[in-house]
Amino acid sequence: MSALSDLINLDVSGSTDKIIAEYIWIGGSGMDLRSKARTLPGPVSDPSKLPKWNYDGSSTGQAPGDDSEVILYPQAIFKDPFRRGNNILVMCDSYTPQGDPIPTNKRYHAAKVFSHSDVLAEEPWFGIEQEYTLIQKEVKWPLGWPIGGYPGPQGPYYCGTGADKAFGRDIVDAHYKACLYAGINISGTNGEVMPGQWEFQVGPSIGISAGDQVWVARYILERITEMAGVVLSFDPKPVEGDWNGAGAHTNYRVTLRTEGRHQTWILTL
Repeated sequence: MSALSDLINLDVSGSTDKIIAEYIWIGGSGMDLRSKARTLPGPVSDPSKLPKWNYDGSSTGQAPGDDSEVILYPQAIFKDPFRRGNNILVMCDSYTPQGDPIPTNKRYHAAKVFSHSDVLAEEPWFGIEQEYTLIQKEVKWPLGWPIGGYPGPQGPYYCGTGADKAFGRDIVDAHYKACLYAGINISGTNGEVMPGQWEFQVGPSIGISAGDQVWVARYILERITEMAGVVLSFDPKPVEGDWNGAGAHTNYRVTLRTEGRHQTWILTL
């Protein structure tokens, strides 16, 4: 395994100027993340300089089998914490070959709103709190829970410390640092009420960038849990009964300008 790890972590920058770009998009369920990699001739920092790409939409629930081509439009670039160097993660949205957004492309419509002059003038800020649950892969039961049984009552786990209270902190810390490396404005993390459940916060971020950053943060977390052999769940109610649920809370701040005065409003959803 050490030889495999050496190859995975191989620094090729001394041998070639080429980089690897991992194109990321949202699949047909609206929550599944897909990605594939391609080689580029050199470093890129502007998404408009990146080539469009395609994928088989019939395999992601986004196109029929007899007309399956879907086109990826690069929208945002992040540093790749897995391959590092000049390699990048690219958040994309999806279009038909004719250039129309496919039905699951919610970013297209959001971008139209956020690019409106009235919205730009208000500088909408978002802070998103993403809760999630870590699941034991083989038994499909939350991390740290006894197989076929239940842990002690909720109470000591929220922001808890200790081997009997915090389960999966290595994954959480790895995700925290990977997001910082990628350039995501991750602002914090904490253990949640249910054991095996955690939360990270992204923001403040302005406009459409908030969505891009949250989706890439989710992607990075999914990759890290893949490496750890743990399943990531955003299920709002991963365990039936009187156990804490999970969600993504949105904090919204906007400055309203009326009669030469500024009023700041903060709304939590």
